[in-house]
Amino acid sequence: MATTNKQSSINPTGYVQGYLKWAIAFTASLGAILEVIDTSIVNVALTDIQATLGATVSEVGWVVTGYSIANVVLIPLSAWLGDYFGRKTYFIFSLVGFTIASVLCGLSLNLPMLVISRIVQGLCGGGLLAKAQAILFETFPPAEQGLAQAVFGVGVIAGPAIGPTLGGFLVDGLGWRWIFFVNIPFGILAVAMSFLFLPKDGDKTKAQNQAVDWWGILFLIVAIGSVQTLLEEGEQDDWFSSSFITTLLITSIIGFGLFIWQEMTTAHPAVDLRVLRHRSLAAGSLLSALVGMGLYGALFAIPIFAQSVLHFTATQTGLLLAPGALASAIVMVILGKVSTKVDARFLIAIGAVGTSGVMFQLAAITPQSGTDDLFWPLVWRGAFTVLMFLPLSLATLGGLPKQDISAGSGFYNLTRQLGGSIGIALLTTLLDRRQAFHRAVLLAKLTPYDPETNQRLDALGGFLQSQGMDTTTAQQQALALLSQTVNTQAAVLSYADIFRVVGTAFLCSLPLLLFLGKGNARAKAPVGH
Repeated sequence: MATTNKQSSINPTGYVQGYLKWAIAFTASLGAILEVIDTSIVNVALTDIQATLGATVSEVGWVVTGYSIANVVLIPLSAWLGDYFGRKTYFIFSLVGFTIASVLCGLSLNLPMLVISRIVQGLCGGGLLAKAQAILFETFPPAEQGLAQAVFGVGVIAGPAIGPTLGGFLVDGLGWRWIFFVNIPFGILAVAMSFLFLPKDGDKTKAQNQAVDWWGILFLIVAIGSVQTLLEEGEQDDWFSSSFITTLLITSIIGFGLFIWQEMTTAHPAVDLRVLRHRSLAAGSLLSALVGMGLYGALFAIPIFAQSVLHFTATQTGLLLAPGALASAIVMVILGKVSTKVDARFLIAIGAVGTSGVMFQLAAITPQSGTDDLFWPLVWRGAFTVLMFLPLSLATLGGLPKQDISAGSGFYNLTRQLGGSIGIALLTTLLDRRQAFHRAVLLAKLTPYDPETNQRLDALGGFLQSQGMDTTTAQQQALALLSQTVNTQAAVLSYADIFRVVGTAFLCSLPLLLFLGKGNARAKAPVGH
């Protein structure tokens, strides 16, 4: 009877009607939210994990790296896996695997067990993000895509901010294992909703009768795995001074070359690169990578600044990011109602210019900056980012024929994830290099022959002696305090530099809008656009 009701909820155009389409939207979005939050929730717990499991800093980093690599490898394969096993079956399998892997992560007795569990979690999570977005595009008619994608976008945009916030509370209150256990009830709920609401799988015999593109899958794993590892480990190994990083670069180039050749010459590719014939998808995916760099890169820098310079706790850092996440959610819902009626390129341009302005505003930070100084810039960043994310999804994927949406969504989400990884890697390197540069410039001005330097040291020494220190100890402590002041100022200047870089990158991305569609006329879009 339930199957009959679901079938009757599908209109002649193939789109779902009534309450069922919204049940599908919340089901798919819940799976995506779980995946996105887990990309960042672990970051605030690494110190506790390291202490509990007796790992080094480089070793515990693989808790994040393993998840990221597995996640990125699976995203472009999600379209083929959905066709081969059935969209509903594959989505439920991914949810079940993600939930079980979360349990294993929380129960891990040593670091290898935790890393392996995180890799499994990443493999299962990679199937949730792209499939969720594809499910929404295939469920809702063009006129309602804005609201549907808004439901999906709330999690994707707010997730990177919710992760550290939630993680901070759980780590400080219950311990690091609960950042994984918290997935269990939501995972079970998502599985139950998927069984109840997702439409029954269609005929899978065609996909299952086709030869599996094992070579394409292998080349993809080698290429994506190598480039993601390179991005995750490059800064720590001093980039190309390391033979390991150089080998990864060569392997990724060869892997991508073989992968592209294989996918363009085989009859039934694992990843259909031919969807890039749609101009909007090609341009939108490139712009998605830039948005990913700005979204994840800037969001990565702010918590580090708060904790390393302002000395915030994990919970305080999470609370600092929370208003921006709330602003994203509010604007996402409002925009969902009007996005299909307004040219997406106009909204993206406003978002890019606005986000750029916020980045230049953040570049004015000082060592005395606090929560009040960061509150409104972070709120506006959350709001303006939505103006890029939601319309970009509609402009990129909204004009695709229905049969190409799944493959297009996988490629689009892959570029955003890779863009985020590239952005974090580049900004981390730039942060270290600029900090060393600013420290050298500041130290060049602090010499024994500089009267101002001597006056400052004398003032510090005198103050410390008034607190009961002897002359020698006071002088040593004065030098240490001056060095700490220099380090702090150098750090602030370097963060200002990377905020300017992100702001400039958004402005430079504006010409790509000329290649996008309007995002509100999917049914009329020609095949080549």
